[in-house]
Amino acid sequence: MREATPTKQKVRLQKYLSRAGVASRREGERLITQGRVSVDGTVVTELGTRVVPGEQVVHVDGQVVDLRPFRWIALYKPSGYLTTRRDDRDRPTVYAILPDGSDELSYVGRLDRLTEGLLIFTNEGETAHLLLHPSSQIPRRYRAEVKGMVGAEEVRRLERGIALEDGLARAEDVRVVAESSPRQRTGAQTTEIHLTLREGRKREVRRMLDALDLRTLRLVRTSFGPVELGSLKPGEWRELTAGEVDALRAVVGTRESDGDT
Repeated sequence: MREATPTKQKVRLQKYLSRAGVASRREGERLITQGRVSVDGTVVTELGTRVVPGEQVVHVDGQVVDLRPFRWIALYKPSGYLTTRRDDRDRPTVYAILPDGSDELSYVGRLDRLTEGLLIFTNEGETAHLLLHPSSQIPRRYRAEVKGMVGAEEVRRLERGIALEDGLARAEDVRVVAESSPRQRTGAQTTEIHLTLREGRKREVRRMLDALDLRTLRLVRTSFGPVELGSLKPGEWRELTAGEVDALRAVVGTRESDGDT
């Protein structure tokens, strides 16, 4: 027997599906209009349909969809792991180092196989979807170690924008943090730089640095929006704090319990 929510608050069916992690609201609307969703055994196709979580039973394609407690996890993704649930070549994936019961969580943005650092997982579908939408412009901060020297001209080019095959890519807050002497790196000059991007294009940082003839030796994402990597070490994870989750929701204008919106 399902426990009714104390306020017995009705929510739109597409929002219910989004909160359950089944689909974004727009994708949920398609599921409804395609006749793939039922409420208490009756197929519904009206987008205005509302349900009371905990009291009514929702099915999608014959499978029960329950609202689960929202969960948010921050992981320090090590180099060499794929951001995917499974790989047909049996390479290690990030889900292998998450805690038990995390298979239902989705990752909020990818990191390529060699890139390390902060990766966020959640089952709060609507907020995750909005965080990744291009209009949200969520800042993503990186620490990069590159082979070569980074001077004022390279910094200007990164901040002005570099033409890539999929459009202009710009970095913000580009700072040269440290340089090594050639003898410390088998004769090669290396430089550590910090930079911020607001898009999540595939291998965007690496491609920008490649365009400047700077080979990336190590790349670490240190923050995503208001969430910081902090003291996590490679392979470690932690639950996000309530303050961090509220901050992520505030960025995109969602709330955990916003009734009939």
